[in-house]
Amino acid sequence: MLMTAAEYRESLRRYQPRVFINGSQVDSVVDEPLLAPGIAAVGVTYDYACNLRHAALMTATQSTSGKQVNRMLHINESANDLLQKLEAVRLVCAESGCAQRYLSQDGLNALFQSTQLTDANHGTDYHPRFLDYLHDVQERDLTLGVAMTDAKGDRSRRPGQQENPDTYVHIVERRVDGIVISGTKAIVTGAPYMHEFLVMPCRTHTEEDADFAVACAVPVDAPGITIVARPAGRPGESAAKFSAKYGQSTGVVIFDRVFVPHARVFLAGEYEEGGFLTTSYATHHRHSCIGARAGFGDLLIGAGALITEANGLDPDRHGHIRDAMVELITITESFFACGVAASVYCVSDPAGVAMPDPVFSNIGKLLLATKIYDMHKLAHYVSGGLIVSLPGPDEDHNPETAASLAAVLGGRPDIPAAQRLEVARFVEDLTASHQGGWYSVISLHGGGSPEAMKREIWRNYPVYEKQNLVERLLDRGVLDEGQRPSRQPGRCCVKGCEVPEPPEKK
Repeated sequence: MLMTAAEYRESLRRYQPRVFINGSQVDSVVDEPLLAPGIAAVGVTYDYACNLRHAALMTATQSTSGKQVNRMLHINESANDLLQKLEAVRLVCAESGCAQRYLSQDGLNALFQSTQLTDANHGTDYHPRFLDYLHDVQERDLTLGVAMTDAKGDRSRRPGQQENPDTYVHIVERRVDGIVISGTKAIVTGAPYMHEFLVMPCRTHTEEDADFAVACAVPVDAPGITIVARPAGRPGESAAKFSAKYGQSTGVVIFDRVFVPHARVFLAGEYEEGGFLTTSYATHHRHSCIGARAGFGDLLIGAGALITEANGLDPDRHGHIRDAMVELITITESFFACGVAASVYCVSDPAGVAMPDPVFSNIGKLLLATKIYDMHKLAHYVSGGLIVSLPGPDEDHNPETAASLAAVLGGRPDIPAAQRLEVARFVEDLTASHQGGWYSVISLHGGGSPEAMKREIWRNYPVYEKQNLVERLLDRGVLDEGQRPSRQPGRCCVKGCEVPEPPEKK
């Protein structure tokens, strides 16, 4: 059953998580002003699904249940599903900056794949458990926080070698009716205002680290969970023209002997499949991040056009402004195009999940991660220095200064000075405030560091085919027609790439 944003907000009252912000315990997540922008951002995904204008994009039919569900909870089965997801994430992030809830879908898709693989390999019953959980989450239209990134401790040591084992979440007790977990997840998006956490491993493990290969679902207020979070956005700040309304909290989530019943356990020591879960989630999530940052790019492009107009400049006549705007557009649409390619050239997983092409997904995420600073720079270039030299917004209403400031800080005579100042503060909020810095860091490291993406690109790209091509040409085999089918991303077929079967030996 689809909820509205208001219903989502009220649904959080049924939970009583233990949350701390700025050194104080939060009495009510719903009523905490420091979290309001985060709740509002997630709320966009709910209202857009209920809006007739966006419902076709923001909802989907879940094949395993036949029911209509929010797109953010859907299991993707085709290239079209991936394209719709990409567009949906861009849409809600263009409204909210970062709608956060797309992580729920990324986690659910990866778990759908990994539970079926684990059952096939070990004769377990994780997948039926997961399907029951999936349908319940979709029926109640919940938002799930992905608790994946562990605190990690000493990075040179594996999980089982840490002096403090609680730097990673791990199984500390196995019971007849479930498991008990302890440890720390260091970065959980939207942690205070999620309904439940999907706990998943953040790296590959060895047999010695099997207890760290755990995946399960727990309510945010399960006994033993403590959330230490930062405020969402810049609530209450008059200069925060965007992030006072929409923002994102992140939290450190500490698990202290949290009991998880078997029905909510989806991996418990199967370390090889845990590695598969980690890499699968990474590909799904990086594909989603492309849509999210394209939405952020839309905000910068729109703000750049508005402030250029308010400054009295015409891109058709002022080539340096046009060039900067075109570069901003090119960056945004370049990494989004990688997301489109990753969708079109997806591969159908044995579980029936449409897997975005890993090369295009990682290239797109790498582009946005490293180009986010260029995007900010270009927004600064077209906006001018006004975005950081403006007096505070209280002066706009100061009878001693308001009139004179309006007279001298205006741009085009047909555009009110107040409008010019408003968009200047909007650009400052997104790019030159501490919130702007947060957008940079979350773009760079969210979904994995650039190094992780480079490794995945190298691991998945068929470099050997290029090598064989040149070897064949050097060996004067230019006319040889007996080439192997190419597995270069995007070169197999529109439906999806498949590994060619080797020829039968005679």
